[in-house]
Amino acid sequence: MAPTLRFGIDLGGTKIELIALDAGGREILRRRVPTPQDDYPATVAAVAALLHRAESELAQTGSIGIGTPGAISPASGLMKNCNSTWLNRKPLKQDLERALNREVRLANDANCFALSEAVDGAAAGAGTVFGVILGTGVGGGVVVRGQVLNGANAIAGEWGHSPLPWFQFAHARADRNGTGQHPATGEAILHPWPSPRELDAAPACYCGKKGCIETWLSGPALAADHVRYGGEDLPAHEIVQLANAGYGPCNATLARYEERLARALAGVVNLLDPDVIVLGGGLSNIARLYDTVPRLWPRYVFSDRVDTKLVAPQFGDSSGVRGAAWLWND
Repeated sequence: MAPTLRFGIDLGGTKIELIALDAGGREILRRRVPTPQDDYPATVAAVAALLHRAESELAQTGSIGIGTPGAISPASGLMKNCNSTWLNRKPLKQDLERALNREVRLANDANCFALSEAVDGAAAGAGTVFGVILGTGVGGGVVVRGQVLNGANAIAGEWGHSPLPWFQFAHARADRNGTGQHPATGEAILHPWPSPRELDAAPACYCGKKGCIETWLSGPALAADHVRYGGEDLPAHEIVQLANAGYGPCNATLARYEERLARALAGVVNLLDPDVIVLGGGLSNIARLYDTVPRLWPRYVFSDRVDTKLVAPQFGDSSGVRGAAWLWND
């Protein structure tokens, strides 16, 4: 039987946020505390204290779902791939269950984002949903018929550490001077696709490889690409603002970003064929992506037409913590 009260906790690098949902998914409580830095025991204690205070305030107990910055290794049962590095190689699930004296469900924060939007958000009712995080890093999560797909290695949806596809094809569309036209708008842009020299110097990724999708599509990657092509050293949000105001160099940077995002998501469509792709993270606020990218990706998708929808999140930054609560939706 489904719980009458669901608690979701988003264990982030700087803050721990809790939400309480009633049986219908209505938010009835939200609280947050700072995340203890580089201190694993204090982090476990902070999560437990936050939950105990919420249950005391509501005079109810409930199920507990937790979104984490990494995943549980099926091989060891320990956390892996956490950018909050003090969680790595720790038995987080077991320690939280001991501290809270009940079962806890954990999932990657990108999976939680996808689940929230699939259950009652922008992709509600869709059979297969791919949730994308475009922020400081790039992540993804897969939800099939309302359930998170974890995979045999607990890395389903981790498209950010695949290589950016179709380099040669994309480069062939630029002339020998490295200039060309935006394939959706026809607007002349400077260096719209990677040059051979750029391919040789693909950005290094923290995972140890080069040219991962994350190194092209994260917020810092957008800013670095602008500098790479002779632009000013600006944060991503300012590049977007200037592009929207008609500033040519920033518009060209954003056009390159759209082309790369279309290629990367086309790979997801070819492999997973989702009904809906939901964008999250700071760069999901770029309104033109939802029009331009679906116009660009058909040339890369192995189909006569592309019916996959690309949508903005309904719950935005709240999707992660809401999705953690919805881990108990069976």
